[in-house]
Amino acid sequence: MKFARKISIMLSLLLVGLSITACSSKKTSQVQDTQPSSNKIRLAYKEWDDAISSTFVVGEVLQDMGYQVEMVPLDNIFMWKSVADGSADAMVTAWLPTTNGPEYKRYKNNVDIIGESLVDGAKAGFIVPSYMSVNSIADLKNEANKTITGMEPGAGITANAEKTLKRYPNLKGFKLMPSSSGAMFSALDKAIKNKEEIIITGWMPHWSFNKYDIKVLDDPQGTISAPETITTIARKGLKEDKPEAFKVLQNFKWDLPDINEIMVKLSDNVDPKKAAREWIEKNPEKVASWKQS
Repeated sequence: MKFARKISIMLSLLLVGLSITACSSKKTSQVQDTQPSSNKIRLAYKEWDDAISSTFVVGEVLQDMGYQVEMVPLDNIFMWKSVADGSADAMVTAWLPTTNGPEYKRYKNNVDIIGESLVDGAKAGFIVPSYMSVNSIADLKNEANKTITGMEPGAGITANAEKTLKRYPNLKGFKLMPSSSGAMFSALDKAIKNKEEIIITGWMPHWSFNKYDIKVLDDPQGTISAPETITTIARKGLKEDKPEAFKVLQNFKWDLPDINEIMVKLSDNVDPKKAAREWIEKNPEKVASWKQS
């Protein structure tokens, strides 16, 4: 009986030990699953054609280097928030100092400016067809039924458009009608075909400048049309976690003809991945320069 009791106790202890080991292994596995992978990188972007072009080109380059790249389209404010809280690694689509100035001011302590991808040629503002005689925001009176056709409410350009309406005395009575970028450019297309007046909250670089004869109105107050730089923003710690990817993002730089080449293809419904791949194959030296230390 004593022997049987000893065997029973030993078996019980063995089962408890196995149970503890199994639980411990399970917890270890769960911890490991939550750790960031060194070859995964997440890029956030807003669904503007310039942002799509830049993000897909960088994404393809990083993928060629062996990274598992996830490109996440987000509304403007959530794009900034995702980089600030670390759920995204970077974005290559920040317009500074004006369009995304408020977002940078809000999150600057939680993100790093690491590069400038387009230094010359970036500009947002009120855009009109060239057949309209007005050339400055200060000259607007009753054009387009005192209506500004806008895009998404959360976009930085929308906030600056609202600021512009308050800054210019001659814009009293004008109203901003937010919609979406797609609806806005559809309205532009329709107005131009009918030779009608229209004012939109557009930006360049954009394929619309290749397709239509349009112009950005001068902005004496500098509330919406100041020259800007398209800037790369990264989460804190990216340089230490993924140094090679950080190097590419930091060095990523191209010119207006480069980004226009891709945007024109996007306007013709070419898949952005295909358009990016074609550009990369045509520009090996520029791509190689992004990988240099």
